Amino acid sequence: MPVITIEGPQMSKEQKAELVDTFAKKASEVMGLPVSAMVIIIREVEAENVGVGDCLLCDMRRE
Repeated sequence: MPVITIEGPQMSKEQKAELVDTFAKKASEVMGLPVSAMVIIIREVEAENVGVGDCLLCDMRRE
């Protein structure tokens, strides 16, 4: 049972559904396993909790 973890910004339910569908189908194709074997975990990360270099991502967006 492969586990795919995706970390990214907040998304709508529709966006998450599309992402899960796309990843599950492609992983199934590449690995030769059924789509039902795929487990996909989405972790939404706030921009204030991400540092890029020496800056917070939320501060970089304002510049």
